[in-house]
Amino acid sequence: MNRRYFVRSVVASVLASVPASRLLALEAGKQYVGDIGLQLYTLRDPLKADLMGTLKAVAEAGYKQVELFGFPDAEALLKGAKDVGLKVNSSHFQWDSAVSPKDDSFSDFLKIVEKAKEAGLTHLVVPYLQDQYRDSLDAYKKVAENLNKAAVKAKEAGVVLSYHNHAFEFKPFEGGKTGFDVFVEEFDAAQFELDLFWVKVGGLEPAELIGKLAGRVSQVHLKDLKEGIEVPNFGSLPKDAFKELGNGVIATEPLLAAAEKAGVKHAHVEQDQSPDPVASVKESIKYLKTL
Repeated sequence: MNRRYFVRSVVASVLASVPASRLLALEAGKQYVGDIGLQLYTLRDPLKADLMGTLKAVAEAGYKQVELFGFPDAEALLKGAKDVGLKVNSSHFQWDSAVSPKDDSFSDFLKIVEKAKEAGLTHLVVPYLQDQYRDSLDAYKKVAENLNKAAVKAKEAGVVLSYHNHAFEFKPFEGGKTGFDVFVEEFDAAQFELDLFWVKVGGLEPAELIGKLAGRVSQVHLKDLKEGIEVPNFGSLPKDAFKELGNGVIATEPLLAAAEKAGVKHAHVEQDQSPDPVASVKESIKYLKTL
């Protein structure tokens, strides 16, 4: 038996022992792994120290696209990413313009949408909510109302508006209803960018939530959670709770399979905290390439 035939036989034997569900997950993962993105907030400190050197490291690690933060004040990030061959489809942006517009015409938000269109972006994402916008179910309803209006205006320009969750949206108010429940009920034009780490921290199963929101999730964020962290947790986490993919308790493959089935457009690696962010993002994509 020659070596090539032997290797094929071993691979075939291994695959034959793998459950069909896992094989589907493996196949599904290829769609995202081949075009994997990185939320550049992960590298905020290295980018300040060496913008182009950090972006080159991202491209050399194998990332194909990046998601910006701070748009529209992100010209250097946008240009630098494109200069090293990284696609830029999405950005987190100055969210007050959509969450709490200064006028009924959403004039500030429309300026951002126009700049996004000029930059070639197809997605804008609300990355956070300040306390006053999430202190009651009524506050969440008002946010949802505004985001739906803003999303309609963005769509006219060819831009998808989404909301990025943390864990606080899953904290129940009196009666058990959550802010996230409000968004699920109220969003009709706005979509979700699900951060699957925070979904887990909020006490839900990420793959199940993706399935529940099929057709309403534009993008996902991938990161891993340190073993031993109690969930649900609606407060702060220790810095070492944020782990590279494959180094925690969240299985990545079922998430990729669920994302494909739900019609998710883009997947981005993110790691909020790391003692060595560049090394962490390299480790995460290295893990993805083994799937």
